[in-house]
Amino acid sequence: MSDEILLKVTIDNITVEVPAGTTILQAARKIGGDVTPPAMCYYSKLQGSGGKCRTCLVEVSKGSEKDPRPMPKLVASCRTTVMDGMEVKNITSPRVLEARAGVVEFLLLNHPLDCPICDQAGECHLQDLSYEHGKQGSRYEFQKRTFKKVDLGDYIQLHMTRCILCYRCVFTADQLSPKREHGVLDRGDHAQIATFIQKNLHNEFIGNVIDVCPVGALTDKTFRFKNRVWFTKPVNAHRHCDKCCGEVQLWLRGDEVFRVTARKDEWGEIKEASNGKTGWICNECRFEKKNLADWIIEGPTNVNRHSVISQNKYVGLVKPTETFPKIMKGRNPKLLMDIHSVSEVNKPNIHLSQLERPAHSTDFNQ
Repeated sequence: MSDEILLKVTIDNITVEVPAGTTILQAARKIGGDVTPPAMCYYSKLQGSGGKCRTCLVEVSKGSEKDPRPMPKLVASCRTTVMDGMEVKNITSPRVLEARAGVVEFLLLNHPLDCPICDQAGECHLQDLSYEHGKQGSRYEFQKRTFKKVDLGDYIQLHMTRCILCYRCVFTADQLSPKREHGVLDRGDHAQIATFIQKNLHNEFIGNVIDVCPVGALTDKTFRFKNRVWFTKPVNAHRHCDKCCGEVQLWLRGDEVFRVTARKDEWGEIKEASNGKTGWICNECRFEKKNLADWIIEGPTNVNRHSVISQNKYVGLVKPTETFPKIMKGRNPKLLMDIHSVSEVNKPNIHLSQLERPAHSTDFNQ
């Protein structure tokens, strides 16, 4: 029997029991749904992350059973631990909704509205955040700050204009690589992610900064401008790799592998691998293994219907049966609507339904 002490916390009138030391955000994720505050900088797999974007602000209406006084200001749920008897308001608090809309507006001050050409479109956390928690317009009327695109090695491109300074890539490089070569330079509105004297990022696991980036600031150069994510089909696959877990997500169009990423959970964070460790993947698996024969396909990824990537890819979808063949005793409707002999559109010797290719202009009467 476990001697672990459980604390009761109520979030938006839903009570849950969590171990001591759990943050409000982690407790809300245990409940799930709209009760969970959004997070742009917090990443449970990265030590020290959180407390920078302020999108996860919540209202603590009751501190604890021993001290029921409310906290006077909104607090960052990713950095505030729960107390026994604590009561928290997220979507039920007008203060939180108004503050979150202001944070979204602030994050979008310098962010370019280039979603139609951004590779992150369709899986961008900032897109979801602005749609669900932002307002229709912006009051910002001044010129936005801009930066030149920088190649961080052979595989990664940095588009600093899109960056929201969440620090996730810095923590990833610091905790996965033996020597971090990039970080935040300058201060205030001049702050930027950069490398020391334009150095390239050379490390076997540096490609993971692409997966943790919540916006399109760090992109995969091998996938850049090649396709839209909602036109590709995500499937789970694995291979034997002596550097990483080898468990990945392939993004296919037909039999062509357009890109390789780590597997992600419902919060957009990298999943745990079968060995119990975080499923970070190496550069070889991510950038160099682009042939379907390199991988063992496990099956389609179960994508949340909330995502645009899930379009036409529902797992276990039951299609309604066709009633026409039943009514007409198995006869195909094409046989009943065959107007080939009387049509003057296509050539008499061409049967369009029997072509094993798309129809061309040469198949029709001019």
